[in-house]
Amino acid sequence: MRTLSVLLQKEFRQLSRNKFVPKVIVLFPIMVMLVIPWVTTMDVRNVGVTVVDDDRSTLSRRLVDNIDASEYLSVIAVCDDYAAALALLEAGETDAILEIPDDCESSLLEGRLKKMNISANGVNAMKGSLGSRYLMGAIAQTLAEVQAEKGLPASVEPTVVRNFYNPTLEYRNYMVPALMIMLLVMICGFLPALNLVGEKETGTIEQINVTPVGRFTFTLAKLIPFWLVGLVVLSIAMLLAWGVYALSPAGSVAGIYAAALLFVFTMSGLGVAIANKSDTMQQAMFVMFFIVIIFILMSGLLTPIDSMPAWAQKITLFLPPRYFIEIMRSIYLKGATFGDLWHDFAALGVFAVVFDLIAVAAYKKRS
Repeated sequence: MRTLSVLLQKEFRQLSRNKFVPKVIVLFPIMVMLVIPWVTTMDVRNVGVTVVDDDRSTLSRRLVDNIDASEYLSVIAVCDDYAAALALLEAGETDAILEIPDDCESSLLEGRLKKMNISANGVNAMKGSLGSRYLMGAIAQTLAEVQAEKGLPASVEPTVVRNFYNPTLEYRNYMVPALMIMLLVMICGFLPALNLVGEKETGTIEQINVTPVGRFTFTLAKLIPFWLVGLVVLSIAMLLAWGVYALSPAGSVAGIYAAALLFVFTMSGLGVAIANKSDTMQQAMFVMFFIVIIFILMSGLLTPIDSMPAWAQKITLFLPPRYFIEIMRSIYLKGATFGDLWHDFAALGVFAVVFDLIAVAAYKKRS
């Protein structure tokens, strides 16, 4: 224990004397949490709509007004023919075209409403798809209002949608827990690797190699500081989420910290293992970058795992972030308990043990 204590003092002194790392530990989570949730969003707003009004009736004017009043839609132009509207779509000045057919209002009053056509720009698939749904919703609402005012039977039964866990459907609430995970991946994966490889390049690691310090004690001394750093980074991110976005865990904070500790064990062990097999800073950074990209793209951080091909879903079973993401979002948004997520905790625990043992085994003392 005395040897471990001395090595830990040396590690913390190195961290405190480094002008770059302490700033990264504090400023990186602050910048990520304050900027990324606003710019990385799947929320679709300001969908431009061009209307081709062949009806020129009270109903068509009301449709145009209601669409323009929507929070998500804005009317770019009202054209007399489809060719003019299509030219705007091809020029990228509008996102969707609504065609209101001739005699639309009279057909509604007679109970045989003519169909309205919507043409959407599919270059941006997300905006085209969601924009079309918003437009259909605005049309349905307007038609329902007119039918109610005229005493006509509703064309469709009203449907009430209730959104659980994220009632406002704010993408930011879905993204903030994911950003906390990305912070731990970057900080607790890269920093231990760069710290150890940096000692190799400066030659100070050789002073340890000629001492009787065991590989387990040495590896533990390298890991413990970054375990604490990971918890500090998580705490900063959670405070910012609460203070800036009014987002706090619906479940147990202790469960979040327990899962984070297991994940930090895993990532720091991975970083040290890679550093033990790397001779230069560039080697370690490229390998870590490759692994982090896979973690981000395939673990459900940005896209749902259920949407991936079957072969890709099987690969995700071997990615530690998959289980931590499920824990974070379930506790933060749904208030899930340890009993609900015990299999994810167990998987993280296995990864933590395996990766830390690999880190110990990868350290080879040189005489």
